[in-house]
Amino acid sequence: MTQWRKRSPEEVWSEQDIRERLQAELPAWYFEDGWIRRKYKTSGWKATLMVVNTVGHLAEAAWHHPDLAVSYAFVIVKLVNHAAKGVTEKDFALARKIEDVIMWQPGGEADSALEGTPDDPRFKYLKYD
Repeated sequence: MTQWRKRSPEEVWSEQDIRERLQAELPAWYFEDGWIRRKYKTSGWKATLMVVNTVGHLAEAAWHHPDLAVSYAFVIVKLVNHAAKGVTEKDFALARKIEDVIMWQPGGEADSALEGTPDDPRFKYLKYD
């Protein structure tokens, strides 16, 4: 994995560095129009609301707030540091936390008692990558 030089939380990253870091660390995210973005596909409205609420909780806890585009079967998360007028370490940190929580699936841990959502369309809510 590429090592990124330590930067202040408010330092704006260059477009090239943003694209390289996303490719290396958050490949489902992309850079567009000055924002880092991710589209989460869901199975419908209830799942979309669960994603929105999860992102909302993480953003509020981090005190760094994304823009969201919400539809029946997807949520687009857009991150930029408004005060710094660009993408900063804060955006990458929140994107990583959102990705880890939203895409988490139990059952991968050998000692987990959690089995995960059944592989049945009636119960699926998130379309995992």
